[in-house]
Amino acid sequence: MARFAVLSYHTSPLAQPGTGDGGGMNVYVRELSASLARLGHEVEVYTRRDSSALRDTVEVEPGFRVHHVTAGPSRGLSREELPDYVDNFADAVAAAFRCGGVPDAVHANYWLSGLVGHRLKHEFSVPLITTFHTLERVKAETFQPESDRRAEHEQSTMNCSDAVLASCDVEARQIAAHYDIDPSRIHVVPLGVEHAFFAPGYRPQARRALNLSAEGALLLYVGRLQELKGVDVALETFIEVRREFPNAMLAIVGGPSGPAGMSTVDRLHQRVVEMGVVGAVHFVAPQPHELLSTWFRAADVTLVPSRAESFGLVALESAACGTPVVASNVGGLTTLVKSEHNGVIVDSRTPSDWAAAVAWTLSPERSTSLSTNAVLLARDYTWKATAQRLLVLVTAIADSALVVCP
Repeated sequence: MARFAVLSYHTSPLAQPGTGDGGGMNVYVRELSASLARLGHEVEVYTRRDSSALRDTVEVEPGFRVHHVTAGPSRGLSREELPDYVDNFADAVAAAFRCGGVPDAVHANYWLSGLVGHRLKHEFSVPLITTFHTLERVKAETFQPESDRRAEHEQSTMNCSDAVLASCDVEARQIAAHYDIDPSRIHVVPLGVEHAFFAPGYRPQARRALNLSAEGALLLYVGRLQELKGVDVALETFIEVRREFPNAMLAIVGGPSGPAGMSTVDRLHQRVVEMGVVGAVHFVAPQPHELLSTWFRAADVTLVPSRAESFGLVALESAACGTPVVASNVGGLTTLVKSEHNGVIVDSRTPSDWAAAVAWTLSPERSTSLSTNAVLLARDYTWKATAQRLLVLVTAIADSALVVCP
């Protein structure tokens, strides 16, 4: 049995994905931790307390616990405030190690947790595994950079990590190219999907369950409402699609994220009114993760127009439900969506190009093969396999000397 300390400083695996800082990382930490626990290992997840109402410790299931660590005020923090309390968080986790014992490995998620993991490795001589989820230097290629400081911290954490996890070969190449670390320390560990929830179903029944019309094509966007995720492209694509498919509908499932989140939502609503499609666009609050499967089954096509995406969990979950995906030509999306096989990859951000791709997927003679191919691709991705690959890696690290920090 192995003992893992999982660091998720800025967002909790128990938080609702699709709003605030909650997204694919929340799902990743929760599902991977649960899978490790089901394989007989102990997983302690440490996350910053953002509400005074939270219990100190939540036992999610046997062997998997989430600890709410007080570090700074017990409220949500802005992106600018979060770095200020990293040291307080590290102090608290270090105290937990001294009281409860040092784990076999620390798994840090995102660059802020990486800072904590870097310090804990030095204090306790414990192996450090890092998953960054998004990378500043990669994101800067297609979107505005956050700060040079973040990229420098990512670099220093990678230099000291015993293993840096990439979700796919594309991300592994990006890490090697932008951060100049030894490729032997970059390990591809793909994400998974919970097939008990995300599986094909009967579209008319899914539509009835969601009180949606059975008539007309349904386009679906799932994710945070922010510029990085490209929700504006999803809406403009839908407007273009309506020229050919006047009964089409669009569901936007998610909530505002980041300092510009509310202004993004306001612009979306204004555009919907301006184009006279109020009755055809459904704004849906973030949904419990397992309930998203009904939305995927109800849809004819899922849009993933992200400007940057290390993996693209939404694309995988949509595929598992048999719903084709039209996605940006970025990051891990290119490993999950094979153009004209289980969806379409779009090189541009021009709505007319996206609409043409959507129209192609909606062709009746293609729908069955696209759906079947999507399900077959997703079948190989499971959280149990993700956990098993991580365990093999931890065993290998335990049998070798720790990486020496430059």
